[in-house]
Amino acid sequence: MALADEFSKYRSPLVSRYASKEMAFNFSDRKKFSTWRKLWIYLAQAEKALGLPITDAQIAEMETHAEDIDFSMAADEERKLRHDVMAHVHTFAHYCPTAAPIIHLGATSCYVGDNTVTKCFKFTISEYIKISLARVLDRLANFAEKYADLPTLGFTHYQPAQLTTVGKRASLWLQDLCMDMRNLERARDDLRFRGVKGTTGTQASFLQLFQGDHDKVEELDRMVTEKAGFKKAYLVTGQTYSRKVDIDCLSSLASLGSTVHKICTDIRLLANLKEIEEPFEKEQIGSSAMPYKRNPMRAERCCSLARHLVALMADPLQTAAVQWLERTLDDSANRRISLPESFLTADIILSTLQNITEGLVVYPKVIERHIRHELPFMATENIIMAMVKAGGNRQDCHEKIRVLSQEAAAVVKQEGGDNDLLARVKRDPYFTPILGQLDDLLDPTTFIGRAPQQVSRFLSEEVHPLLEPYKAKLNVKIDLEL
Repeated sequence: MALADEFSKYRSPLVSRYASKEMAFNFSDRKKFSTWRKLWIYLAQAEKALGLPITDAQIAEMETHAEDIDFSMAADEERKLRHDVMAHVHTFAHYCPTAAPIIHLGATSCYVGDNTVTKCFKFTISEYIKISLARVLDRLANFAEKYADLPTLGFTHYQPAQLTTVGKRASLWLQDLCMDMRNLERARDDLRFRGVKGTTGTQASFLQLFQGDHDKVEELDRMVTEKAGFKKAYLVTGQTYSRKVDIDCLSSLASLGSTVHKICTDIRLLANLKEIEEPFEKEQIGSSAMPYKRNPMRAERCCSLARHLVALMADPLQTAAVQWLERTLDDSANRRISLPESFLTADIILSTLQNITEGLVVYPKVIERHIRHELPFMATENIIMAMVKAGGNRQDCHEKIRVLSQEAAAVVKQEGGDNDLLARVKRDPYFTPILGQLDDLLDPTTFIGRAPQQVSRFLSEEVHPLLEPYKAKLNVKIDLEL
């Protein structure tokens, strides 16, 4: 029989292996149920202020016990009642006997359930996800600036193409991440409080409590919304807020996952070429069988978890689609998994990507060798133009270059040799008029167009202004535990 310890049951790797302690706490039972209690206190305070017979002593009693949650009692109550919210109402009431009659007064389960979720969404996006993303943007911006004018082979279809620069490629990563930041800001700013709406969203229970006074019911909604830290509540809801709210928030996270997967795939491809590597620690082992290997395990982890983050998007889409009328409970179990896992996964891939971008290693000599191997083919148009300027015939020159290029390509592909096109050009008397220009015609910096200028403008006009609100929180490094 297995020992009854923490290692004898399944534990989600998101929490046990990867997540930060802060993010794990943010989605913990303690955080959730203490938020429920705060929401019950806000409701009681507002109801008292609007004239219901609730005493200061009752509210003080609730405030005294807001954090001391008896989880064992709550679990026993839930097993008996089969209702998590009522289990916690009973548990809270047990420790607050004076306040027991007014706890959850007029409310429905979604008053604490949905409002806790919107508070958690807003807090997590603002205090964790956006700040982590800002740090990644900052590290990549520094990287792009440092290597803005370092020529490197561009690739289309993963075949060598026109040159770009290492910094320009990083600016493409940055641009996607900037879009993700704006998506997150929009999702956070669009978030509203579910508010105080009652069983099916009509506020009928509160209208009864306030004896038909519509103004007091609206004021109650406004007061509780303000106490919870929101400027607005949804004006209409069913029993729940529209599950499209979950779609809005998780789609911004899934989009971020797509971006991170693309960036880390690029890093993995470049690591194969030995042009760029993620950090590799002194005692790190790349392979149990091949001790020489330096596998890009951080980038691979990001890709693996990013796929999970993108796949989680299917849950809120389907949940919103299958909600019946004012509400069905088949959303509940799914949301207990998909909502926290989306935020936990987003936080993990950002912290891992930050660690990668803080230690990216570039190998200019390897990059230069790859350029030398391909550049003679790319320079053929420049050679033709130089010959025409020297009095040559464009068509004759094109035919000469075509023949020499195919001969050089055969050496590369069939014999495994180096690209000797330049040597063939130098040996051919036809090209004597431009031999003195060949070095200039093959200067890699003449093939990168406006890449350095584009990087500079992009950083100054888009990235740096986006990072300005986060300046005080950028200087935090990430050390991965695993």
